[in-house]
Amino acid sequence: MSFSSDVKEELSKLSNLANKETVKYELLGYFSTNHVALEKNKIKFATESQYNINRFGKLISNTQVGENYAIEVNGKNFCITLNKLALPELEYIPNAIILNQEVINKKMQNNENLEKAYVRGGFLGGGSINNPKSNYHLEILFSNQANAIMVQNILQKYQVSFKILKKKNNYSLYTKDGEVLSKFLAFIQANQSVLKFEEIRVLRDIRNNVNRKVNCETANLNKTVDAAVKQIKAISYLQEIGELKNLSPSLRQIAILRLENPEASLLELGQMLEKPIGKSGVNHRLKTIEKIAQEKRV
Repeated sequence: MSFSSDVKEELSKLSNLANKETVKYELLGYFSTNHVALEKNKIKFATESQYNINRFGKLISNTQVGENYAIEVNGKNFCITLNKLALPELEYIPNAIILNQEVINKKMQNNENLEKAYVRGGFLGGGSINNPKSNYHLEILFSNQANAIMVQNILQKYQVSFKILKKKNNYSLYTKDGEVLSKFLAFIQANQSVLKFEEIRVLRDIRNNVNRKVNCETANLNKTVDAAVKQIKAISYLQEIGELKNLSPSLRQIAILRLENPEASLLELGQMLEKPIGKSGVNHRLKTIEKIAQEKRV
């Protein structure tokens, strides 16, 4: 299964169905998403997750206005159908379900459990997470902007910052930040998924750091090789035109060492001299030789 499916399976198994208000607000979270619709005067919810469809059914059964419902399989999707729920938080217009945000906000105000339940329902209803081994991306699709803003405001209270994006037929609340994603999973009580995500994130960060180090070392090695080739060409040219013998003893000595040790670093060349010098000293002498060779070519 995908990481997203694993998270939804974990959430679907939460044993917190005794509190009727918490159950109702998790259910309302589902209703805020674009995956719950009103068709021919019936409420319908579709998902690829059997655990998720069972969770939705349990929430319906545990509300004070619990209804009979029917579940059918349509291709890869599980679809649940039920009659309209008589809840003060829900309003119905032709082909659409509207959340009464004034009623919901008043009830949820300063009630962290209800806020968590509502956001959790939103994720179960319309959320998805990319495989964190490749990239960090979590989004929840809402049926309208107001529903997306409501969840965004709840998360902001707990320093979990999401962005909103207008799509063709809905609104996306999303993050591409690993730290934010981890905090979100903790907020909706997907505790095992948090541990799994953090393990993946640590391994990914280590791998990225190793790759950056290798790339940096490769770039430095290429730079060193290019510089050595340039130095050898200059020294070889001076030797060819008989000018190598005319260099000062210090320059001639480093020139000969470079010809004899083409793969040596500047630091290693400096240590080979009768009177050892540092990297910057060697670099200065070789730059001087290159300048002399360039002047002789003119």
